[in-house]
Amino acid sequence: MIKCGVIGYGYWGPNIVRNLSNVEGCEVVAIADASPAARKRAHKAHPNLRIEADCNEVISSTAIDAVAIVTPVWTHYELAKAALENGKHVFVEKPFTNSSEKAGELIELAEKKNLRIMVDHTFLFTGAVRKIHELIQNGSLGQLYYYDSTRVNLGLFQHDVNVLWDLAAHDLSIVDHLIDAAPEAISATGQGHLNNHEDVAYMTLYYPDKVLAHINVNWLSPVKVRTTLIGGEKRMLVWNDLDADEKIKVYDKGVKINSREGVYDLLVSYRSGDMWAPQLEAGEALFRELSYFAECIGNGKTPFNDGRAGLRIVRMLEAACQSISKRGEVVAL
Repeated sequence: MIKCGVIGYGYWGPNIVRNLSNVEGCEVVAIADASPAARKRAHKAHPNLRIEADCNEVISSTAIDAVAIVTPVWTHYELAKAALENGKHVFVEKPFTNSSEKAGELIELAEKKNLRIMVDHTFLFTGAVRKIHELIQNGSLGQLYYYDSTRVNLGLFQHDVNVLWDLAAHDLSIVDHLIDAAPEAISATGQGHLNNHEDVAYMTLYYPDKVLAHINVNWLSPVKVRTTLIGGEKRMLVWNDLDADEKIKVYDKGVKINSREGVYDLLVSYRSGDMWAPQLEAGEALFRELSYFAECIGNGKTPFNDGRAGLRIVRMLEAACQSISKRGEVVAL
């Protein structure tokens, strides 16, 4: 039985506790949060658990094997480092850390102590992303052309990070998982209107073989949109995460070049076939992810959303912010 402690019981913490409690082979034994209001909520929801004000009570406890860190990103490094030094496996909310240097240090520490790090890239465990990954891997889409995502809504404004670190981290984890290559360069533009952090941003990732990924994130949109277009040589798909019934629609549409002899002789043919909505795997993504975390601990295997995956995302975010500071200048990776 893996004994777990959870640090942070704010917005996402209750979901972590609920799902961890239902994972076979896991038992949540303690929750820590500095906020009296959060501790009151935790005690009301879980009267049989230890509720601590000091996170060190969880980190240093010899009765705990793994720690879930569900706190602001600027706290991740110190908490994860302390947990690893105390022999705990670590599950960390995204983004992994607020700098690639800190992420690298945590990875080295975990490897030295033979401990698992998993970064909470929940979308990778959704039925939608799992199906898209399957369609790419089995060649249904053909060679990838582009990934184009719009992830916008009104709020929730963060006080410690900009909209890229908050929202784009989701899409970066998805493209990192779906595209079997690392981006060669990144450009980004953005602007902050209400505080010192960008609340509107546009980010472009340049991959080998002319694959392009574009991400639009926004805290100032009058409507909530969660739509992604993925274009391939054979087929294209639309993923609307707000559609309850048909989240993914695959279009048997494409373009073929019949002649390339001269600019005026360029012949293009269009194929327009059927559309279908594949059935997606049911179940809560976070439960699936935390079950995988327990499995990795039990079997001693490295999760695909490990610290190195988290580091890749942090590096992309750092490059994007560097590009924003230079008004969209392309930053090589």
